[in-house]
Amino acid sequence: MNLDELLSEYAELELKLADPAVHANQTQARNFGRRYAELTPIITTYRELEGVQNDLGTARELAAEDEAFAEEARELEGRIPELEDRLRHLLIPRDPNDDKDIIMEIKAGEGGEESALFAGDLLRMYLRYAERVGWKTELIDATHSDLGGYKDVTVALKARGDDGVWSRLKFEGGVHRVQRVPVTESQGRIHTSAAGVLVYPEAEDVDVQIDPNDLRVDVYRSSGPGGQSVNTTDSAVRITHIPTGVVASCQNEKSQLQNKESAMRILRARLQAIAEEEANAAAMAERKSQIRTVDRSERIRTYNFPENRISDHRVGFKAYNLDQVLDGDLTAVIQSLLDAEMAEKLAAHS
Repeated sequence: MNLDELLSEYAELELKLADPAVHANQTQARNFGRRYAELTPIITTYRELEGVQNDLGTARELAAEDEAFAEEARELEGRIPELEDRLRHLLIPRDPNDDKDIIMEIKAGEGGEESALFAGDLLRMYLRYAERVGWKTELIDATHSDLGGYKDVTVALKARGDDGVWSRLKFEGGVHRVQRVPVTESQGRIHTSAAGVLVYPEAEDVDVQIDPNDLRVDVYRSSGPGGQSVNTTDSAVRITHIPTGVVASCQNEKSQLQNKESAMRILRARLQAIAEEEANAAAMAERKSQIRTVDRSERIRTYNFPENRISDHRVGFKAYNLDQVLDGDLTAVIQSLLDAEMAEKLAAHS
């Protein structure tokens, strides 16, 4: 879409948002408002650039009569490349899911109990980061290990502003590797284990249409560490989407209804992710992406405790503040991935 089309769309949105009848449909009004907010920085920058270019033309005309205008022209000339560069960045197509919240799953992998403890460390890292940036978090489901880690845990993260959680955490999906001396190791040897992270944009009912006839719902008793029953009623819920075989379960709530609602949230997000990956498979295969978001089997990051080092293998990021990162200071790690994404997009559109 070119600038003229964006300007026209922006003007139409202004008229629609000023119409009280539009706000009778909250979903429609929210979608219009979201798109308006997305276009505003582009239009504002374009108008600022246009204004500077017009002022530059006037200053050049008057410079022959007054040296002060020549100086003003030089200052205006210096502003144009910066505004053009900003506009070029803003015009790069955004990820359509960037304004969405996410559901994140963390699963223990190779390494047994040590992997489960590391999964707990990753959960704490993301929760601390969410706290730093003012996001809301919600523990949806968890299966604990015997030593206090997690065999698997599912959490929802919700933003409070315009930028969604997906825009910052979409590259966290993959295998996270840890190198350290496990608490179960008596001889002080360094072990390597791993945990997997899956990240899905949270899907709304309008995003994914699920036929109730395609679902098989099983109920069972919740279990805790070691498999012991922690509930005397069949409150845990497992939902199977028969056409795809995708399964979502939840046992965190005491109410069967609440567990079913949570399982449906997970199921919707998984089905939406599958649909998007299938739609993008051909395009993704042709791209030489620095950041591989589809291949979740790839080891994306290493957390080396003896050296206090964190390394992201996709973009070559390395820092020696692992203790701070695990305490939620993820800003530099995430920014390195976003910078790589932007560089790739700029190269593709140059």
